[in-house]
Amino acid sequence: MIRWGIIGCGRIAHRFMQGLQDVPDTKLAASWSRRAETVNTFVEQYGGKACSSVDELLASDIDAVYIATLPDSHAEYSIAALNAGKHVLCEKPAGINLNDLDKILTVAKSTGLLFMEGMKPPFFPLYRRLKEYVLTDPIGDIGYVRAGSAVADCPPGHPNYSHELVGGSIMGIGIYEAYLAVEWLGATKQVQTLGRFGETGIDMFAIFQSEHEKGYAQLYCGFDLHGKGDALICGTLGHITIHKNWWNPAKATISYLDGRTVELDEPFTAGGLNYETRHFCDLINSGATESPIISHEISRQMIAMLDSARAGIGLKFKGE
Repeated sequence: MIRWGIIGCGRIAHRFMQGLQDVPDTKLAASWSRRAETVNTFVEQYGGKACSSVDELLASDIDAVYIATLPDSHAEYSIAALNAGKHVLCEKPAGINLNDLDKILTVAKSTGLLFMEGMKPPFFPLYRRLKEYVLTDPIGDIGYVRAGSAVADCPPGHPNYSHELVGGSIMGIGIYEAYLAVEWLGATKQVQTLGRFGETGIDMFAIFQSEHEKGYAQLYCGFDLHGKGDALICGTLGHITIHKNWWNPAKATISYLDGRTVELDEPFTAGGLNYETRHFCDLINSGATESPIISHEISRQMIAMLDSARAGIGLKFKGE
């Protein structure tokens, strides 16, 4: 039985609990949030202990911590949890920048505990099936990725608009696109960015194109336009379309140069976070300190790509 503690009781924490209930031999034991009223509501719904401080949570009888706060505090709470002897699954992006992330990874290495960034797409049944399929029926050498999403329905006052809480479309949405580019094309060589700022000082819309070891990517993200949310992966023998919403993948089409078309349809259950959580729990039980799928190096490459994208439009956060 893996006993979980949750730091942050907002919307993503509720989605995590939807998934955790689908993972056997797990239990929510303790929760804490910067807003006391959200903790009480959370434990009334899911059980466990409502903690009055993060120190109380970390001192409780838990094995792992899910960090569901906003990006401004991810590094602080990850390091505190690791130093308290807890395994850590941290929402993306795991740090504000590469320097932030490297501080976390240094502590993870010194403690010998498991740390993983919560990047959900590669654990979905559709994505796993797609990766397996193209091993036996490949689309050739992959050299181009195009992906993006823009959502125009965030209400006023949403944390996505907060500069202090490390909001903005690059950090909130672009991290997904960075994963896809790094996953299929390798490490980033250079990034070019254009972006539009909002009244609160965060990027409301950004486009960035990048050169990688194996090819090129064109990506977009935003909060004031409505984008499609699909992804395109091109190779020398064909291309893959992961249909919207590609970060919660359920359908894909593979179109080959020879005229063949393959349709993949793999629905997901329990909201989708159950798959990455199950993977994380399996890693704990095996004694692993790093995921082979979302490795520490993959996390480093993703945040380094976002660092470059933000630098291109001059977007800095507190302390940078």
